[in-house]
Amino acid sequence: MPQADMAANLEMWTREFNAMDVSTFALDGFTGRGLTSVNTNQALLGRLNFILDNYRALEILAKHPRVDSERIVLMGFSRGGQAALYASLERFNALWNKSGAEFAGYIPFYPDCATTFVSDADVADRPIRIFGGAQDDYNPIALCKSYFERLHTAGKDVELTVYPTASHAFDNPLGSVPPAEVKGGQTVRHCSIREEPEGTLINASTRQPFTYNDACVELNPHVGYDASATEAAKRSVKEFLATVFKLEQRSDADH
Repeated sequence: MPQADMAANLEMWTREFNAMDVSTFALDGFTGRGLTSVNTNQALLGRLNFILDNYRALEILAKHPRVDSERIVLMGFSRGGQAALYASLERFNALWNKSGAEFAGYIPFYPDCATTFVSDADVADRPIRIFGGAQDDYNPIALCKSYFERLHTAGKDVELTVYPTASHAFDNPLGSVPPAEVKGGQTVRHCSIREEPEGTLINASTRQPFTYNDACVELNPHVGYDASATEAAKRSVKEFLATVFKLEQRSDADH
């Protein structure tokens, strides 16, 4: 089960999945590109780069002798969550997925949904489960609601779970309580970005190509841990995986 970025919550999720006899494969999309963080300069890394990473990981895993190529689920957080969400697009699969396989499901956590891509309602015939916090001022989950509604109207297997008290990165056990400000962190929470024409992202307000110098880009969002939301999310994700992977349900006492 690949995860689309590296963060302190990774170890926690790995333990949870391993206890279910589910293996994990973690992607570091920063180090190989000479990056440690892009919070204060989001332009350092294209928003779709992680999608390419995801497909390359799928290609490796699908050929691994100990991996069932039909039971690989993609999970990601924040930037990785955006990649996990939009890796489901049929268009991107046709362009970039050369693995001969397909993810069995998609689990985006607090993704950025400020961008509307061309044909983004045409997604893989696989379940999508989106998780976020109502207090998230980095990637507001409210921006995902309209996309969720369009996918739902199109008959896609998609669910959106919102935790009322949770902020961005709420499942990071090393996160601040209460949430702390990310000094100088850039957020597109009040931007409306559209792909128009194909391949060009424009600011819907100015009709000009989007940049992180646009007036809609704001600073100093918050991140923080929420224990109750994390526990609820763990239950939901594990139930989802047990269904997708057709695993026998086990109680905590069996672990």
